[in-house]
Amino acid sequence: MRSFAAVDLGASNGRVMVGRVGPGEVNLTEVHRFANEPVHAGGTLHWDILGLYRGVLDGLRKAGPVDSIGIDSWAVDYGLLDESGALLGNPVHYRDTRTDGVKIPIKSDKLYEVTGLQKLPFNTLYQLVAARDTPQFAAAERMLLIPDLLAYWLTGEMGAEYTNASTTELLDVRTREWSLPLLAELGLKPSLFPPIRLPGTTIGRYRDTPVVAVGSHDTASAVVGVPAVGDRFAYISCGTWSLVGLELPEPVLTAESRAANFTNEGGVDGTIRYLRNVMGLWPLQECMREWDSPDIGTLLREASREKPLGTVVDLDDPDFLRPGDMTRRVVDKAGLGADATRATITRCIVDSLALAHRRAIRQAQSLSGRTVDAVHIVGGGARNALLCQLTADACELPVIAGPVEATALGNVLVQARAAGILDGDLAALRGVLRDTQQIVRYEPRGDAANWRAAAARIAVTTVNAG
Repeated sequence: MRSFAAVDLGASNGRVMVGRVGPGEVNLTEVHRFANEPVHAGGTLHWDILGLYRGVLDGLRKAGPVDSIGIDSWAVDYGLLDESGALLGNPVHYRDTRTDGVKIPIKSDKLYEVTGLQKLPFNTLYQLVAARDTPQFAAAERMLLIPDLLAYWLTGEMGAEYTNASTTELLDVRTREWSLPLLAELGLKPSLFPPIRLPGTTIGRYRDTPVVAVGSHDTASAVVGVPAVGDRFAYISCGTWSLVGLELPEPVLTAESRAANFTNEGGVDGTIRYLRNVMGLWPLQECMREWDSPDIGTLLREASREKPLGTVVDLDDPDFLRPGDMTRRVVDKAGLGADATRATITRCIVDSLALAHRRAIRQAQSLSGRTVDAVHIVGGGARNALLCQLTADACELPVIAGPVEATALGNVLVQARAAGILDGDLAALRGVLRDTQQIVRYEPRGDAANWRAAAARIAVTTVNAG
């Protein structure tokens, strides 16, 4: 058995997990968990990056001796460094309002042809354009995405891991390098962007321990952790966001794909994560925060007794993106009325999320020409039995839920393969997961007509709102 430390940073907390890998065995132990609490300062929402780094160091100390370290986190956010390598201020949170109204001087069809990325107002491209005229940006010599920044502080080595760089809307989806023509059109100096490195390569050493590039976009690691058989599967990495899509060998860059707002992000072993960002459990998380954090199990049991598909909303509505006052926004959009109960609001959100999953999976199949036989839900959403069952019902496909810790497992498996403990392609790594991890299967219950009618109601509402 060999040990690997997986640093996994999420929107609300970070963890350091130790994965032990041996013949026919993979197990995880959480050794440290720490809060990730953004901070408003000077009218801007920032990440507390030094607090996160302290949490990483505390976790690595508690992990003890390991064979290597890998870091994954959310995408798009970054830190700017000056010529000495010092950080120029705390990284800005992607939910900050600074990108509101930012205009890009490049036609969207051309941008999609180069990057293959879904248009999202918080992509790194929009953030850099918003920051371009600031004194901080003028002093910047390097841009490092969050996992690369932490790896730099551990090792002193700068670089840009491929899967996370692919989410910036600045990487050429075909060459897998920074798009120099695109940078020139945007007035961004190429020297700001460090060399691309691939998952499985050694970045440097923290003390005497190798730090290895993994799929540093957490979804890239989560997709490695999908225990699928073959390639006829859809995945949903479900947490604050639901990342819903397919794993493909090549990007889909058609006009129809762009119109449907699908993205082509880089995956481990040169794969393409063809997906849409769906709002995920964020609205429910925000409502629960406003309700003083009731027990989620009790809330979901009460919601399961509510009328199925009684009220639904379009969770892709940008009005749900920002924090605060979420209960009122859901009630207003759904037309529930002031006397709506928490159970009714919860059922509305979960039904609506299942419908969003259905829409994204059906569109992905149509646009890619790839038919799927099952849907894999990994991440925290795999614990939500109501959501998993409703997704199976909505998609009219079996749902395989788990592992919950797919991201950390994918992180560890890439490290273990780099160390020579495991070998083979992604199918081989996923075979190890099927043999070692707990998964639950949900079959659709045959109420497809009701889901089709609800999907049609959402479509009509969306058209009318547009």
